[in-house]
Amino acid sequence: MSFFNQQVSETHIRLKDRLWLYIISIIVLFLLIVPSLIVIPMSFSGSQYLEFPPKNWSFRWYENYFSSGQVGMGFNDWIGATWTSIKVAVLTIFVATPIGTMAAYGLINSGNRVRNILFPVMISPMMIPVILVAIGLFYFYVQFKMVNSILGLVLGHSLVAMPLVLIIVLSALKNYDMNQEKVARSLGASRIRAFFEITLPQIKFSIISASLISFLTSFDEVIISLFVAGGDNSTITRAMFLALRDQIDPTIAAISTILIIISTSLLILVQLFGTKKD
Repeated sequence: MSFFNQQVSETHIRLKDRLWLYIISIIVLFLLIVPSLIVIPMSFSGSQYLEFPPKNWSFRWYENYFSSGQVGMGFNDWIGATWTSIKVAVLTIFVATPIGTMAAYGLINSGNRVRNILFPVMISPMMIPVILVAIGLFYFYVQFKMVNSILGLVLGHSLVAMPLVLIIVLSALKNYDMNQEKVARSLGASRIRAFFEITLPQIKFSIISASLISFLTSFDEVIISLFVAGGDNSTITRAMFLALRDQIDPTIAAISTILIIISTSLLILVQLFGTKKD
């Protein structure tokens, strides 16, 4: 009991006094994580339908996923949809990351009044319900015939990924001494050269983390994809949603397991870059 009676520090309460907080946190994490983990054993079921726990084990649904692109299954061309998602997510990095970084750099060099006005505007896509953003994009794209296009998907996903990039890079810039860049400029370097040679190397890990987050945001996005994607440019999340709505295909469990592995791996990379010291 001495462990629970000890203080974390002179200003903190004893561990036993906040034991209830740890218990609630564990329960919340359990409820968030377990439903996702249930999908993993379901993906190895040999049944024709989704079932838990599986009565027999098989890799048939993984085989169905990886062979879908070879037999031209049309609606169930999972591999084609996966490649579309990967392509869009990578392109989203090259759109959202530079724009978010430039926006963060502009805000950090602005006055407090301008920053307080522009910051809520720039992060508004993450405050507005995504379905409203998707509806607006759909009617906008119709005018320019961008529905079902890769460009439309990239721009739509970049719209929701950019605020996350902005917040991550802005946080890094707030912890960075801008006087270093000012010294370089006072010695004759242009603002652009000072940024790329002085500032950028010191916030590069935050930018890498922001890039990975923007990739994940695009790869996991489903609502915008439902409105603006389709045909040969359908994303994997859209294909999964439609398959779950129209038919119960256990291949979805196999795909979900693969997505969980990809997302978890990228989040681990984000944590590694986030904790790495410059």
